[in-house]
Amino acid sequence: MRLSTDLPPSPLDGGLRLLSGAANHSVLWMGTAAGMMLVGGRARRAAVRGLFAVAGASALSNAVLKPLFPRRRPPAGTLEFAHRRGLPAPRSSSFPSGHSASAAAFATAVAIEYPAAGLAIAPVAAAVGYSRVHTGVHWPSDVLVGAGVGAAIALATRRWWAVRSEEPATLGPDHPSQALPDGEGMAVFANPGSGSDDGDIRADVAKHMPQARIVEFDADRDFTEQIDDVVSKYSPKALGVCGGDGTVATVADAAIRHDLPLAVFPGGTLNHFARDAGAGDVQSTAQAVAEGQAELVDVGAVQVDGATALTFVNTASLGGYPDVVRLREKWEPRIGKWPAAALAMVRVLASAEPLAADIDGRPHAVWMLFVGNGRYSPADQVPMSRPEIHRGILDVRYLLADHRWSRLRLVGAALTGTLGTSRTYVQRRVPTVSVTIDGPNVALATDGEVIADGRQFEFRSEPRKVVLYRQV
Repeated sequence: MRLSTDLPPSPLDGGLRLLSGAANHSVLWMGTAAGMMLVGGRARRAAVRGLFAVAGASALSNAVLKPLFPRRRPPAGTLEFAHRRGLPAPRSSSFPSGHSASAAAFATAVAIEYPAAGLAIAPVAAAVGYSRVHTGVHWPSDVLVGAGVGAAIALATRRWWAVRSEEPATLGPDHPSQALPDGEGMAVFANPGSGSDDGDIRADVAKHMPQARIVEFDADRDFTEQIDDVVSKYSPKALGVCGGDGTVATVADAAIRHDLPLAVFPGGTLNHFARDAGAGDVQSTAQAVAEGQAELVDVGAVQVDGATALTFVNTASLGGYPDVVRLREKWEPRIGKWPAAALAMVRVLASAEPLAADIDGRPHAVWMLFVGNGRYSPADQVPMSRPEIHRGILDVRYLLADHRWSRLRLVGAALTGTLGTSRTYVQRRVPTVSVTIDGPNVALATDGEVIADGRQFEFRSEPRKVVLYRQV
């Protein structure tokens, strides 16, 4: 503290005063998070984790630790130092530094999700911590302990919110397919209603595969019929798809029926399958098509009330989630997708009723049932990534309403990272699962879209069903 006090006046004084003031009430971190959210992807996830960590660190340091450990602020000292400080002396306890806790929490949380962004933010967070000493409102030990509290809170978020792996999933064995230089002989189906930058993706596909036939779906006609018409007319050697996960599932089903290899390009909003399968880059996928590099990958199938089985590439679900999708689609044109999704989730959770269902012959009351194609991770938290899509298994999870206070217990288990040991949570990996609803029809959602209503649902894995172009 004495070393900092003895520093001669410099332009740095004003900059540190401004930086310290900008961090009041975490305004600096909220502004940074807002900018990261506009970038999207990993930056958005890092920003959200950062804000959660800041909220936890601020609450712990200001509402719990400061009252428990009262400590006087440093004295103002000389007139020159008081002038240099230029900040009103806070009335709260000096220990620990709430500014330092929030700064370390945000930087650490961002680094967990996005190390490069965390590395860029870390010097700013460190400067905020030092500014509290330089301006004379905290002792160095306040800053060090506050930073430790913030970093610990950020690391603790991993207990209830797993980090999404950016590594692609393991697929089946290599299955060399026909090489199509420049995409010659491939029909690529594009859904113009998928994603916000789908036009850019289609342009990239055309650039890297100039000989491919790109067909835009007509939204007023059945997509399956359009695919069959193109296959019948042009006899392509392979199919490609540029769209969201629902579109990918439709074209994947056609590829299976017509015994053709498939190339996937990320033309949707979330592109879960493309990302998980390692097909998130147009250039690398086009190179795999040109060289005939491919692997086998599983898909899921669900039969509703005895009708023809429907294909899904990511997940299928019953319960609250299909209702969320329906409300989101209704409100999205007016307020945008992400606000609509958040409001829909709040609305559904507030009024959700459990489903009475027999699952593989055993009666249960469930809030929601999740069926994933392949193995999702982690098993004891909300699934964040998919390490494998090749073992012929379904990742089945459901939230039980059979126990007293089940909804409250589920929320508590999710927040404390103990979902895996909760009696209200079941997770299994099986090749098939049968679900019979005891009551009226319920909605089924697959790959983010509500596709059918029914009472009898037969889910099964279709192992190594699709030949997928991917660099190996």
